[in-house]
Amino acid sequence: MDTYILSMTDMSFKHLFLMTLLLAACAHQPVKNVPQVTQAEKSELPEQEEVVDTRVFPNVELTDELLYQFLLTEIANQRGETDVAVKASASLANKTRDPRVAMRAAQLAMESGQMDKAIDSIKLWREVEPASTIARRMLSSVLLRAGKLDEARTELAGTLKEDEANAAPTFIHLFQVLAVYPDKEAALKLMSDLAQPYPKMAEAHWSVAQLAQIAGDEKRALTEMKLAANLRPDWDMAVSSEAALLQKNAPQEGLDKLKNYLGKYPDAREIRMQYARALLDQKQYKLSRDEFQHLANDNPDSSEMAFAIAMISLQMQDYQGAEEQLKQSLNKGKKDQDTVRYYLGQLDEAKKNEAEAIESYRLVNSGEYQFSAQIRIAYLLNKRGETDAAVQQLHQTPTVNNQQRVQLIAVESKFLLDAKQPDAAYKVLQQGLATLPNNPDLLYETAMVAEKIGKPIESEKLLRKLIKTKPDDAQAYNALGFSLLERNERISEAITLVEKAMQLAPDDASIIDSVGWGYYRSGKLDESIKLLRRAFASNPNPEIAAHLGEVLWAHGDKEDAKKVWQDSLKENADSAQLQTVIKKFIP
Repeated sequence: MDTYILSMTDMSFKHLFLMTLLLAACAHQPVKNVPQVTQAEKSELPEQEEVVDTRVFPNVELTDELLYQFLLTEIANQRGETDVAVKASASLANKTRDPRVAMRAAQLAMESGQMDKAIDSIKLWREVEPASTIARRMLSSVLLRAGKLDEARTELAGTLKEDEANAAPTFIHLFQVLAVYPDKEAALKLMSDLAQPYPKMAEAHWSVAQLAQIAGDEKRALTEMKLAANLRPDWDMAVSSEAALLQKNAPQEGLDKLKNYLGKYPDAREIRMQYARALLDQKQYKLSRDEFQHLANDNPDSSEMAFAIAMISLQMQDYQGAEEQLKQSLNKGKKDQDTVRYYLGQLDEAKKNEAEAIESYRLVNSGEYQFSAQIRIAYLLNKRGETDAAVQQLHQTPTVNNQQRVQLIAVESKFLLDAKQPDAAYKVLQQGLATLPNNPDLLYETAMVAEKIGKPIESEKLLRKLIKTKPDDAQAYNALGFSLLERNERISEAITLVEKAMQLAPDDASIIDSVGWGYYRSGKLDESIKLLRRAFASNPNPEIAAHLGEVLWAHGDKEDAKKVWQDSLKENADSAQLQTVIKKFIP
């Protein structure tokens, strides 16, 4: 029987009564925040309840002094006085040389973040109970947490050698510990050193591969993972990890890896799920849907599978199949109902059933798609020419943050512009700015509408404020510079602005077009044509076509100009800008 339990029977009733009062008082004391023990370190601690404990413990009499220190330790810990608790528990451990007391001292030191004291207590534990594998594992973990990799390497190598029968799970556990180590390169080196004596152990290679990936060495990660998969071809973790690594640079090889594994192990559900998702990533929609259908057949009550199949069917424009699956998901009642109804609305829109889409969207009463559903209702009403109803819908839509509020204002202004009410659109934006005066999106949109309704001075004022508020906003520089170019004013300043925009966004076709147009205004025709051709190749929209054709015409390349205009006109017959420039040069 436990020595301490025997000693407790000899205690006076007074001591027992005092201990009860003190421990009861402790339970009501607030506990201060202290550093948390990691999950990996917690896994090293023994279970709270042990059925049989055959260890031999020192025969230490529970004196009043020891009792006082026990109580002091626990009361201090309960009250958040961690330094006192750690010091008292370490003193107790040294006096009693009891492994359980040493373990408790180590635990308290770890929880308070005092790694050096934790190491001292665990070393004492190791000394008085040298056969304890838990003590050795804990020591390794704490040494790692304290950044003492050389000492940890020695302990870990010893653990692996002493218990080779369990080396495989030890490597997996060690990876979990090292995965969160701050110095990724050092963690990888440590694991590599430990794995070196085990070239035929798949788990060793797997652990090295995982840490190599975390450290950014994808080449080594793939090499090590292939070794792991070859050593244990039936190990789904290795196959899954190898396929995931291949996904980036050799996606088809990764798909083949998963497919071949499923050919041998068709019931590997997680691998099939990974294969289905990988196919979806590669836009192999039909094959992906087939795999999700296979998973759904094995789990017919899964609303999630039905929803996944519906989303792929929607992507494939198989509207009937998508509708059937969405309704199945809705009927099964496990998938978030508002999400399903939102996508039923999307499906109705795709099928041009706008009235049904509005009804589906109206049923979305909560969740992440509620706001988007309300916006879609407004768009569909506006599309039907019901501008007032669309605006009213926007006014009734609840918002939770400024981003949503700005979106509603921008959408309303767009509806009013579509309805040929630019002054009303400008007023809505101004009202928005009165509430959110420095919002970049509102500043930009208001500036654009101000330009449209003939208020260039106000537009410039807003754009300059935007540039001051957000100095890396390429579109602000571009809009201000292009506005000056269109009015043929302050050309040098305008070019400086659009060139600044191109520095910030060198691949933006509209900005490249602006710089090319600026060079045209300043007489640099060759440079202008070069940039405009580049912009047109990137985005052959009618505005760029109009600019390129005009510069080509001015350069004397009239046939090339005509061809650019005519080709663009075939795709953009309603473009007023194209029609205007063609009439300008070909009356």
